Amino acid sequence: MVATAVTASFFPVTSTSPDSGAEGNKHGDGPANLVGFKSKYASSRGLKVKANAQAPPKINGTAVTTSVETYKHDDDLPSPPPRTFINQLPDWSMLLAAITTIFLAAEKQWMMLDWKPRRPDMLIDPFGIGKIVQDDMVFRQNFSIRSYEIGADRTASIETVMNHLQETALNHVKTAGLLGDGFGSTPEMCKKNLIWVVTRMQVAVDRYPTWGDIVQVDTWVSASGKNGMRRDWLLRNCKTGEILTRASSIWVMMNKLTRRLSKIPAEVRDEIGSYFVNSAPILEEDNRKLPKLDDNTADYIRTGLSPRWNDLDVNQHVNNVKYIGWILESAPQSILESHELSAMTLEYRRECGRDSVLQSLTSISGVDVGNLAHSGHVECKHLLRLEDGAEIVRGRTEWRPKPVNNIGIMNQVPAKST
Repeated sequence: MVATAVTASFFPVTSTSPDSGAEGNKHGDGPANLVGFKSKYASSRGLKVKANAQAPPKINGTAVTTSVETYKHDDDLPSPPPRTFINQLPDWSMLLAAITTIFLAAEKQWMMLDWKPRRPDMLIDPFGIGKIVQDDMVFRQNFSIRSYEIGADRTASIETVMNHLQETALNHVKTAGLLGDGFGSTPEMCKKNLIWVVTRMQVAVDRYPTWGDIVQVDTWVSASGKNGMRRDWLLRNCKTGEILTRASSIWVMMNKLTRRLSKIPAEVRDEIGSYFVNSAPILEEDNRKLPKLDDNTADYIRTGLSPRWNDLDVNQHVNNVKYIGWILESAPQSILESHELSAMTLEYRRECGRDSVLQSLTSISGVDVGNLAHSGHVECKHLLRLEDGAEIVRGRTEWRPKPVNNIGIMNQVPAKST
Protein backbone atom coordinates (compact mmCIF):
# COMPACT_ATOMS: atom_id res chain seq x y z
CA MET A 1 0.00 0.00 0.00
CA VAL A 2 2.86 2.38 0.89
CA ALA A 3 4.62 1.59 -2.39
CA THR A 4 1.44 2.28 -4.29
CA ALA A 5 0.98 5.62 -2.56
CA VAL A 6 4.60 6.64 -3.22
CA THR A 7 4.29 5.61 -6.84
CA ALA A 8 1.08 7.52 -7.31
CA SER A 9 2.55 10.64 -5.71
CA PHE A 10 5.49 10.67 -8.16
CA PHE A 11 3.74 9.30 -11.29
CA PRO A 12 0.00 9.98 -11.72
CA VAL A 13 -1.56 7.46 -14.13
CA THR A 14 -4.35 8.56 -16.46
CA SER A 15 -7.30 6.26 -16.03
CA THR A 16 -9.17 4.87 -19.05
CA SER A 17 -12.75 5.96 -19.50
CA PRO A 18 -15.17 3.22 -18.46
CA ASP A 19 -17.10 3.81 -21.66
CA SER A 20 -14.11 3.02 -23.83
CA GLY A 21 -15.05 -0.60 -24.00
CA ALA A 22 -18.77 0.00 -24.54
CA GLU A 23 -20.51 -1.40 -27.55
CA GLY A 24 -21.42 2.01 -28.88
CA ASN A 25 -17.80 3.12 -29.02
CA LYS A 26 -16.86 -0.05 -30.78
CA HIS A 27 -19.00 0.93 -33.71
CA GLY A 28 -18.31 4.61 -33.56
CA ASP A 29 -21.62 5.70 -32.04
CA GLY A 30 -20.06 7.60 -29.17
CA PRO A 31 -17.17 9.70 -30.52
CA ALA A 32 -15.00 11.78 -28.19
CA ASN A 33 -14.33 15.42 -29.11
CA LEU A 34 -10.65 16.43 -28.99
CA VAL A 35 -10.00 20.07 -29.76
CA GLY A 36 -12.28 20.24 -32.77
CA PHE A 37 -11.38 16.80 -34.10
CA LYS A 38 -13.57 13.70 -34.19
CA SER A 39 -12.07 10.20 -34.05
CA LYS A 40 -13.78 6.94 -34.77
CA TYR A 41 -12.59 3.41 -34.09
CA ALA A 42 -13.96 0.95 -36.60
CA SER A 43 -14.00 -2.78 -36.38
CA SER A 44 -11.75 -2.98 -39.40
CA ARG A 45 -8.08 -2.02 -39.43
CA GLY A 46 -8.83 1.25 -41.15
CA LEU A 47 -8.68 4.42 -39.09
CA LYS A 48 -9.99 7.58 -40.65
CA VAL A 49 -9.75 11.11 -39.31
CA LYS A 50 -12.35 13.60 -40.50
CA ALA A 51 -11.77 17.31 -40.16
CA ASN A 52 -14.71 19.42 -39.14
CA ALA A 53 -16.26 21.28 -42.02
CA GLN A 54 -17.18 24.85 -41.21
CA ALA A 55 -18.84 27.56 -43.23
CA PRO A 56 -16.20 29.40 -45.22
CA PRO A 57 -15.71 32.97 -44.11
CA LYS A 58 -16.06 35.82 -46.51
CA ILE A 59 -13.46 38.47 -47.19
CA ASN A 60 -14.69 41.46 -49.16
CA GLY A 61 -17.66 39.43 -50.21
CA THR A 62 -15.52 36.58 -51.52
CA ALA A 63 -15.79 33.19 -49.96
CA VAL A 64 -12.47 31.71 -48.78
CA THR A 65 -12.11 28.04 -48.11
CA THR A 66 -10.27 27.42 -44.80
CA SER A 67 -10.97 23.76 -44.24
CA VAL A 68 -11.91 20.84 -46.37
CA GLU A 69 -13.14 17.44 -45.46
CA THR A 70 -10.09 15.24 -45.73
CA TYR A 71 -9.78 11.51 -45.39
CA LYS A 72 -6.46 9.88 -44.65
CA HIS A 73 -5.82 6.16 -44.73
CA ASP A 74 -4.15 4.59 -41.71
CA ASP A 75 -1.09 3.76 -43.81
CA ASP A 76 -0.25 7.47 -43.71
CA LEU A 77 -0.40 7.65 -39.88
CA PRO A 78 1.84 5.88 -37.34
CA SER A 79 0.09 3.03 -35.63
CA PRO A 80 -0.30 3.43 -31.88
CA PRO A 81 1.58 0.88 -29.74
CA PRO A 82 -0.51 -2.04 -28.67
CA ARG A 83 -2.14 -1.49 -25.30
CA THR A 84 -0.41 -3.86 -22.91
CA PHE A 85 0.09 -4.01 -19.13
CA ILE A 86 3.71 -2.87 -19.45
CA ASN A 87 2.75 0.28 -21.37
CA GLN A 88 0.41 1.30 -18.59
CA LEU A 89 3.18 1.19 -15.88
CA PRO A 90 4.93 4.41 -14.80
CA ASP A 91 8.63 5.18 -15.38
CA TRP A 92 10.18 3.01 -12.65
CA SER A 93 13.67 4.55 -13.10
CA MET A 94 12.49 7.81 -11.53
CA LEU A 95 11.00 5.97 -8.58
CA LEU A 96 14.18 3.97 -8.05
CA ALA A 97 16.25 7.17 -8.21
CA ALA A 98 14.08 8.77 -5.55
CA ILE A 99 14.33 5.72 -3.27
CA THR A 100 18.13 5.60 -3.75
CA THR A 101 18.43 9.28 -2.77
CA ILE A 102 16.44 8.68 0.40
CA PHE A 103 18.58 5.69 1.38
CA LEU A 104 21.85 7.58 0.74
CA ALA A 105 20.70 10.49 2.90
CA ALA A 106 19.73 8.10 5.70
CA GLU A 107 23.09 6.31 5.45
CA LYS A 108 24.95 9.61 5.69
CA GLN A 109 23.07 10.59 8.84
CA TRP A 110 23.74 7.15 10.32
CA MET A 111 27.47 7.32 9.67
CA MET A 112 27.64 10.72 11.36
CA LEU A 113 26.38 9.23 14.62
CA ASP A 114 29.15 8.44 17.14
CA TRP A 115 27.76 4.98 17.81
CA LYS A 116 31.00 3.01 17.80
CA PRO A 117 32.21 2.03 21.29
CA ARG A 118 35.64 3.28 22.38
CA ARG A 119 38.08 1.08 24.24
CA PRO A 120 40.18 2.68 26.98
CA ASP A 121 43.37 1.70 25.17
CA MET A 122 42.32 3.22 21.85
CA LEU A 123 44.65 6.00 20.66
CA ILE A 124 43.06 9.44 20.75
CA ASP A 125 44.76 11.77 18.32
CA PRO A 126 43.56 15.37 18.66
CA PHE A 127 45.89 16.70 15.99
CA GLY A 128 45.62 20.27 14.75
CA ILE A 129 47.55 23.46 14.28
CA GLY A 130 46.88 24.47 17.87
CA LYS A 131 45.32 27.62 19.30
CA ILE A 132 46.22 30.79 21.14
CA VAL A 133 45.09 30.86 24.78
CA GLN A 134 45.52 32.95 27.95
CA ASP A 135 44.62 36.42 26.65
CA ASP A 136 46.13 35.70 23.23
CA MET A 137 49.64 35.43 24.69
CA VAL A 138 50.29 31.67 24.83
CA PHE A 139 50.15 29.18 21.97
CA ARG A 140 49.07 25.60 22.74
CA GLN A 141 49.33 22.48 20.61
CA ASN A 142 48.93 18.75 21.24
CA PHE A 143 51.13 16.00 19.82
CA SER A 144 50.72 12.24 19.77
CA ILE A 145 53.91 10.29 20.33
CA ARG A 146 54.29 8.03 17.30
CA SER A 147 55.97 4.66 17.13
CA TYR A 148 58.76 6.06 14.93
CA GLU A 149 59.50 8.78 17.51
CA ILE A 150 60.56 6.43 20.29
CA GLY A 151 63.93 4.82 20.74
CA ALA A 152 65.39 1.67 22.21
CA ASP A 153 64.25 2.81 25.67
CA ARG A 154 60.59 2.76 24.51
CA THR A 155 60.36 6.48 25.24
CA ALA A 156 60.44 9.54 23.01
CA SER A 157 63.95 10.65 22.10
CA ILE A 158 65.32 14.07 22.99
CA GLU A 159 65.24 14.91 19.27
CA THR A 160 61.50 14.17 19.20
CA VAL A 161 60.90 16.52 22.13
CA MET A 162 62.98 19.26 20.52
CA ASN A 163 61.17 18.88 17.19
CA HIS A 164 57.84 19.36 18.96
CA LEU A 165 59.14 22.52 20.61
CA GLN A 166 60.33 23.90 17.31
CA GLU A 167 57.04 23.03 15.58
CA THR A 168 54.98 24.93 18.15
CA ALA A 169 57.22 27.98 17.78
CA LEU A 170 56.58 28.14 14.04
CA ASN A 171 52.86 27.45 14.42
CA HIS A 172 52.65 30.22 17.01
CA VAL A 173 53.95 32.72 14.47
CA LYS A 174 51.63 31.32 11.80
CA THR A 175 48.50 31.35 13.96
CA ALA A 176 49.21 34.90 15.10
CA GLY A 177 49.22 35.99 11.45
CA LEU A 178 52.89 36.98 11.50
CA LEU A 179 54.33 34.33 9.23
CA GLY A 180 55.96 35.82 6.17
CA ASP A 181 57.89 34.12 3.42
CA GLY A 182 60.70 32.83 5.58
CA PHE A 183 61.12 30.17 8.26
CA GLY A 184 59.43 31.90 11.18
CA SER A 185 60.12 35.35 9.76
CA THR A 186 57.50 38.08 9.90
CA PRO A 187 56.51 40.14 6.81
CA GLU A 188 58.73 43.06 7.89
CA MET A 189 61.64 40.69 8.48
CA CYS A 190 61.20 39.26 4.98
CA LYS A 191 61.38 42.75 3.48
CA LYS A 192 64.74 43.25 5.18
CA ASN A 193 66.08 39.70 4.55
CA LEU A 194 66.17 38.92 8.28
CA ILE A 195 65.76 35.54 9.95
CA TRP A 196 65.75 34.29 13.55
CA VAL A 197 68.69 32.23 14.82
CA VAL A 198 68.97 30.62 18.24
CA THR A 199 72.01 31.49 20.35
CA ARG A 200 71.22 29.62 23.57
CA MET A 201 68.98 26.71 24.51
CA GLN A 202 68.33 25.32 27.98
CA VAL A 203 66.17 22.20 28.52
CA ALA A 204 65.14 20.22 31.62
CA VAL A 205 63.42 16.86 31.16
CA ASP A 206 61.55 15.47 34.17
CA ARG A 207 60.14 12.48 32.32
CA TYR A 208 60.02 11.30 28.72
CA PRO A 209 56.64 10.45 27.18
CA THR A 210 56.05 6.99 25.75
CA TRP A 211 54.38 5.66 22.63
CA GLY A 212 50.71 6.65 22.46
CA ASP A 213 50.98 9.49 25.00
CA ILE A 214 49.38 12.81 24.10
CA VAL A 215 51.59 15.73 25.09
CA GLN A 216 50.48 19.35 25.34
CA VAL A 217 53.02 22.05 24.52
CA ASP A 218 52.59 25.69 25.57
CA THR A 219 54.94 28.36 24.24
CA TRP A 220 55.25 32.13 24.58
CA VAL A 221 57.78 34.88 23.83
CA SER A 222 59.38 37.67 25.83
CA ALA A 223 61.94 40.38 25.22
CA SER A 224 65.59 39.58 25.90
CA GLY A 225 67.74 42.68 26.13
CA LYS A 226 67.53 45.28 23.37
CA ASN A 227 67.97 43.02 20.36
CA GLY A 228 66.94 39.56 21.47
CA MET A 229 63.83 37.49 22.04
CA ARG A 230 63.30 34.74 24.58
CA ARG A 231 60.97 31.84 23.85
CA ASP A 232 59.84 29.47 26.61
CA TRP A 233 58.08 26.11 26.42
CA LEU A 234 56.18 23.95 28.88
CA LEU A 235 55.41 20.36 27.90
CA ARG A 236 52.80 18.39 29.88
CA ASN A 237 51.05 15.05 29.74
CA CYS A 238 47.71 15.99 28.20
CA LYS A 239 45.77 13.45 30.27
CA THR A 240 47.30 13.91 33.73
CA GLY A 241 48.69 17.46 33.49
CA GLU A 242 52.11 16.25 34.71
CA ILE A 243 54.96 18.52 33.65
CA LEU A 244 57.38 16.58 31.47
CA THR A 245 59.76 19.16 29.99
CA ARG A 246 60.64 22.83 30.45
CA ALA A 247 62.74 24.76 27.98
CA SER A 248 63.95 28.30 27.41
CA SER A 249 65.83 29.81 24.47
CA ILE A 250 67.36 33.08 23.27
CA TRP A 251 67.01 34.22 19.64
CA VAL A 252 68.59 37.02 17.65
CA MET A 253 68.24 38.26 14.09
CA MET A 254 70.62 37.54 11.25
CA ASN A 255 70.75 38.83 7.70
CA LYS A 256 70.31 35.75 5.53
CA LEU A 257 72.33 37.33 2.70
CA THR A 258 75.37 38.56 4.63
CA ARG A 259 74.99 35.91 7.41
CA ARG A 260 75.74 38.62 10.00
CA LEU A 261 73.79 39.40 13.16
CA SER A 262 71.44 42.38 13.02
CA LYS A 263 69.62 44.68 15.42
CA ILE A 264 65.84 44.42 15.58
CA PRO A 265 64.49 47.17 13.28
CA ALA A 266 61.78 49.46 14.66
CA GLU A 267 59.26 48.13 12.11
CA VAL A 268 59.83 44.58 13.28
CA ARG A 269 59.68 45.57 16.94
CA ASP A 270 56.30 47.22 16.35
CA GLU A 271 55.15 44.07 14.58
CA ILE A 272 56.03 41.60 17.33
CA GLY A 273 56.15 43.74 20.49
CA SER A 274 52.47 43.25 21.36
CA TYR A 275 53.03 39.49 21.64
CA PHE A 276 55.78 39.74 24.29
CA VAL A 277 54.92 38.44 27.75
CA ASN A 278 56.43 40.14 30.78
CA SER A 279 57.52 37.05 32.70
CA ALA A 280 60.62 35.43 34.11
CA PRO A 281 62.22 32.50 32.26
CA ILE A 282 60.55 29.18 32.94
CA LEU A 283 64.00 27.80 33.78
CA GLU A 284 66.49 29.47 36.05
CA GLU A 285 69.38 30.39 33.83
CA ASP A 286 72.48 28.26 34.21
CA ASN A 287 75.25 30.87 34.21
CA ARG A 288 78.11 28.38 34.53
CA LYS A 289 80.67 28.90 31.83
CA LEU A 290 80.85 26.25 29.14
CA PRO A 291 84.53 25.36 28.65
CA LYS A 292 86.15 24.80 25.28
CA LEU A 293 87.26 21.24 24.67
CA ASP A 294 90.21 20.13 22.58
CA ASP A 295 91.91 16.87 21.71
CA ASN A 296 93.66 16.77 25.09
CA THR A 297 90.65 17.48 27.34
CA ALA A 298 88.08 15.39 25.49
CA ASP A 299 87.50 11.76 26.52
CA TYR A 300 85.65 10.81 23.33
CA ILE A 301 85.94 12.20 19.81
CA ARG A 302 83.79 11.40 16.79
CA THR A 303 84.94 12.68 13.39
CA GLY A 304 83.63 12.76 9.85
CA LEU A 305 80.16 14.17 10.60
CA SER A 306 78.60 15.94 7.64
CA PRO A 307 75.12 17.36 7.01
CA ARG A 308 72.89 15.77 4.42
CA TRP A 309 70.45 17.62 2.19
CA ASN A 310 67.55 16.71 4.47
CA ASP A 311 69.34 18.28 7.44
CA LEU A 312 68.90 21.77 5.95
CA ASP A 313 65.87 23.96 6.65
CA VAL A 314 64.25 26.44 4.27
CA ASN A 315 66.81 29.09 5.26
CA GLN A 316 69.54 26.80 3.90
CA HIS A 317 71.22 26.15 7.24
CA VAL A 318 71.33 23.06 9.40
CA ASN A 319 68.28 22.48 11.57
CA ASN A 320 68.96 23.27 15.24
CA VAL A 321 67.80 19.84 16.37
CA LYS A 322 70.39 18.17 14.14
CA TYR A 323 73.20 19.68 16.22
CA ILE A 324 71.90 17.84 19.29
CA GLY A 325 72.13 14.53 17.47
CA TRP A 326 75.71 15.27 16.43
CA ILE A 327 76.69 16.22 19.99
CA LEU A 328 75.41 12.90 21.32
CA GLU A 329 77.34 11.01 18.64
CA SER A 330 80.44 11.25 20.83
CA ALA A 331 78.68 10.28 24.06
CA PRO A 332 79.92 6.85 25.28
CA GLN A 333 77.69 3.86 24.61
CA SER A 334 77.78 2.82 28.26
CA ILE A 335 76.13 6.04 29.40
CA LEU A 336 73.48 5.82 26.69
CA GLU A 337 72.56 2.33 27.85
CA SER A 338 72.41 3.02 31.60
CA HIS A 339 71.41 6.70 31.82
CA GLU A 340 68.94 9.13 30.27
CA LEU A 341 69.50 12.80 29.50
CA SER A 342 67.85 14.97 32.17
CA ALA A 343 69.14 18.48 31.35
CA MET A 344 70.95 20.23 28.54
CA THR A 345 72.47 23.65 27.92
CA LEU A 346 73.68 24.62 24.46
CA GLU A 347 75.44 27.72 23.13
CA TYR A 348 75.32 28.12 19.35
CA ARG A 349 78.43 29.90 18.10
CA ARG A 350 78.05 29.74 14.32
CA GLU A 351 76.25 27.83 11.60
CA CYS A 352 77.71 25.20 9.35
CA GLY A 353 77.14 24.79 5.64
CA ARG A 354 76.03 21.90 3.51
CA ASP A 355 79.60 20.92 2.68
CA SER A 356 80.99 21.22 6.22
CA VAL A 357 82.69 18.31 7.95
CA LEU A 358 82.39 18.31 11.75
CA GLN A 359 83.89 16.72 14.82
CA SER A 360 82.06 15.93 18.06
CA LEU A 361 83.97 15.98 21.36
CA THR A 362 82.74 14.83 24.81
CA SER A 363 84.34 14.82 28.26
CA ILE A 364 82.98 13.21 31.45
CA SER A 365 83.14 15.25 34.66
CA GLY A 366 83.97 13.77 38.07
CA VAL A 367 83.16 10.16 37.23
CA ASP A 368 85.26 7.12 36.48
CA VAL A 369 84.93 6.74 32.73
CA GLY A 370 85.41 3.01 32.98
CA ASN A 371 82.53 2.57 35.44
CA LEU A 372 79.77 4.77 33.97
CA ALA A 373 77.11 2.06 34.03
CA HIS A 374 77.13 2.00 37.84
CA SER A 375 77.46 5.73 38.40
CA GLY A 376 74.75 8.03 39.71
CA HIS A 377 74.19 11.40 38.09
CA VAL A 378 76.72 12.16 35.39
CA GLU A 379 77.66 15.48 33.79
CA CYS A 380 79.23 15.79 30.36
CA LYS A 381 80.73 18.68 28.42
CA HIS A 382 80.52 18.83 24.63
CA LEU A 383 81.94 20.66 21.67
CA LEU A 384 80.91 20.53 18.03
CA ARG A 385 83.51 22.01 15.72
CA LEU A 386 84.60 22.12 12.11
CA GLU A 387 87.71 20.25 11.01
CA ASP A 388 89.67 23.52 11.03
CA GLY A 389 88.81 24.04 14.72
CA ALA A 390 86.04 26.67 14.31
CA GLU A 391 83.44 26.20 17.05
CA ILE A 392 79.84 25.46 16.13
CA VAL A 393 78.19 24.55 19.46
CA ARG A 394 79.33 24.28 23.07
CA GLY A 395 77.20 22.25 25.42
CA ARG A 396 76.66 20.65 28.79
CA THR A 397 74.43 17.64 29.47
CA GLU A 398 73.29 16.03 32.71
CA TRP A 399 72.32 12.37 32.96
CA ARG A 400 70.42 10.32 35.55
CA PRO A 401 70.13 6.53 35.89
CA LYS A 402 67.31 5.13 33.80
CA PRO A 403 64.11 4.35 35.71
CA VAL A 404 62.83 0.83 36.20
CA ASN A 405 59.86 0.09 33.97
CA ASN A 406 56.58 -1.51 35.00
CA ILE A 407 57.88 -5.05 34.65
CA GLY A 408 60.81 -4.57 37.01
CA ILE A 409 63.71 -4.27 34.57
CA MET A 410 65.75 -1.25 33.64
CA ASN A 411 64.88 0.46 30.38
CA GLN A 412 67.96 -0.13 28.30
CA VAL A 413 68.95 -1.49 24.94
CA PRO A 414 69.33 -5.27 24.75
CA ALA A 415 72.83 -6.62 25.23
CA LYS A 416 74.54 -8.04 22.20
CA SER A 417 74.25 -11.77 21.85
CA THR A 418 77.48 -13.73 21.93
